[in-house]
Amino acid sequence: MSCSCFGVSTADSKGKGNRASQKIDGNLLEKTKQISFNELKKATDNFHPSSKIGRGGFGTVYKGTLKNGREVAVKMLSTSSKQGLREFLTEINTISNVRHPNLVELIGCCVHGNNKILVYEYVENNSVDQVLLALFLLILAGHKIILDWGKRSAICMGTARGLAFLHEELVPHIVHRDIKASNILLEKDFSPKIGDFGLAKLFPDDITHISTRIAGTTGYLAPEYALGGQLTMKADVYSFGVLVLEIISGKTSSQANFGGSQKFLLEWAWQLHIEGRFLELVDPELVEFPEEEVMRYAKVAFFCTQAAASRRPLMSQVVDMLSRNIRLNEKELTAPGYFQTSDDGSRKPSSTDSASYQMSSVPVTITEVTPR
Repeated sequence: MSCSCFGVSTADSKGKGNRASQKIDGNLLEKTKQISFNELKKATDNFHPSSKIGRGGFGTVYKGTLKNGREVAVKMLSTSSKQGLREFLTEINTISNVRHPNLVELIGCCVHGNNKILVYEYVENNSVDQVLLALFLLILAGHKIILDWGKRSAICMGTARGLAFLHEELVPHIVHRDIKASNILLEKDFSPKIGDFGLAKLFPDDITHISTRIAGTTGYLAPEYALGGQLTMKADVYSFGVLVLEIISGKTSSQANFGGSQKFLLEWAWQLHIEGRFLELVDPELVEFPEEEVMRYAKVAFFCTQAAASRRPLMSQVVDMLSRNIRLNEKELTAPGYFQTSDDGSRKPSSTDSASYQMSSVPVTITEVTPR
């Protein structure tokens, strides 16, 4: 008797002794397709290492092909998730109802013993960190593909639209909590899709990838989140701002080696900005690019990473700032905030202007320009 998607067969339960059958309320999965463990084993060649295409804080991802011929990404979630089955399925059912062109689609799921597995659409051009930040040049038909500014700006715009949908259009709203280059996947035409949204709620904070990043480096983490656990949509906005700087520069935010000193990308970018030398940070691979537009994207990134969370724009405002012919009110722009670890290992807030870390109620403002 073959095992079902949720739970194991009676024979398996008796033989193993450590697995119990799980009766699932069908109403919990009314929007989520159940895919059997056996089919996923066949799809991934028994989860063979050669099928592995990624690993992150939430688990390991395998490429597979379902029996209907569809290519999928199979995410075997980390056993660190302590949620009960009912809570897990409730969360997954919520995610399954989310549809947007810039979000990775959840196709189905499977629970087998201690294994909790999610099945996503397969996005073929890897992620932003593999294509851009890891200096990985995707090779198609024998030709090296380098992301020009048109593709990079489209990645920024699509990611912004996906986040705006999660934050402001979806009910209930979703705070992603882990916006970073490896979670922005690229389709065949390099349009972006945000992955792993909604998964952070399945894992306690102290055992996920987030805690390791707090202990190590500035990265994408907003200072109020790193220091006080203040999780709001504005923490995602901050992470998006860092991502934009990475896409402009082709460099990763996780290394403190910029400007001939131990500066992080955000810190170095801001210094170049106030010195009027920001274009020095642009990726050398971008031989040609529209300087004014690149500078506008950089300023949007700085608005997103302001130290005071209340000064950061909403993602819907970010979409407008990136896409429309508007003039940014730079008088409202304050220095970015970040955190760093001191010599004794403790964490402390930092910014190029320490006063900017104080919370402020002044909103970001933009001035619309009438097209000629």
